[in-house]
Amino acid sequence: MVPSVAGSGARLPRGFHLADGLGQEIIERCSSALQLNHREHMHRNVKEWAERVRKGDVRAISRAITAIENHAAEAEELLREVFPATGQAYLTGITGAPGTGKSTLVDRLAACYRKREERVGVVAVDPTSPYSGGAILGDRIRMQGHAGDSGIFIRSMATRGFLGGLARATAEVALLLDAAGKRQVLIETVGVGQDEIDIVRLADCVVVVLVPGLGDDIQNMKAGLMEIGDIFVLNKADREGADRLEEQLRAMLSLVMPRDGWRPPVLRTVATENRGIAELAEAIGEFRRHFEASGERHKKHVEHWKNRLVEMVESRLLEKVLGGKEGEAKLRELATEVAERRMDPFAAVSEILKGSGEG
Repeated sequence: MVPSVAGSGARLPRGFHLADGLGQEIIERCSSALQLNHREHMHRNVKEWAERVRKGDVRAISRAITAIENHAAEAEELLREVFPATGQAYLTGITGAPGTGKSTLVDRLAACYRKREERVGVVAVDPTSPYSGGAILGDRIRMQGHAGDSGIFIRSMATRGFLGGLARATAEVALLLDAAGKRQVLIETVGVGQDEIDIVRLADCVVVVLVPGLGDDIQNMKAGLMEIGDIFVLNKADREGADRLEEQLRAMLSLVMPRDGWRPPVLRTVATENRGIAELAEAIGEFRRHFEASGERHKKHVEHWKNRLVEMVESRLLEKVLGGKEGEAKLRELATEVAERRMDPFAAVSEILKGSGEG
């Protein structure tokens, strides 16, 4: 039987054996050539893929978001390819407690932008399904009216247990939609209270949604959520208690220092009837003009990328130190020793870093 070069399908000439020096050299050369060809093929595919994303191809965008969520090997190269085409989108975060009608508000706001012929991207961060680990998709069900509109792209993403309400990959997805030509990107987050502060690091404008009739909303709201809001919306404003809620909200906002001359406005909407939506879009536009003129938007982007780079470095280091099954097994072994007080945590960290060459 003629021996073959592993993974290549190529066969060595008769008389050569894998133990021979020349046979080994042939194997190494074939393997290197195959790896080079594979990398070149992947690179060409990613470049074509990136071009389709930039043209707004729905399938290409969907595949790219899935790759980002799954941390696929080609996701990073794809984001590198499309990055020069980013920086044009305006990111608006919509946050608030469950039951405030955020999804309907986002749906109507997206429709308002589409009437102005602006291309829109919607990222709806859903609670993670306890069964599949995926998004429950409630938001997309409520936004089915846009299904036939090629100028809008809607994607539900799972929080995957992150308390901050933002899926791990939301920032990259927003970047991708930016590259795909979406000039308005709306990010709806899971309403879990003060943990929503995570969104302020990503969005250009943060809209906090409240409704009357949910108890002492204002009294129980923590200062952090009040401070991150750039615009406050009283949705379902036709309900009883709207006047009292607005009065309380304005009283609390009066205690918050204006940021760079901007005092957050309080708007009333009834999203189900499309009332107040045009005014909300105008307020977002006014906020954008104000902060672009003052230079605050640029400062915020610098701060965002500073934090993002630190996160990326941490992620790379963790992957290097604990990547693979061996890393996980070692971590569990050391964690067991620490839990049983056979090793202190500082020595365990030193052991992990030493094993990765970082110590």
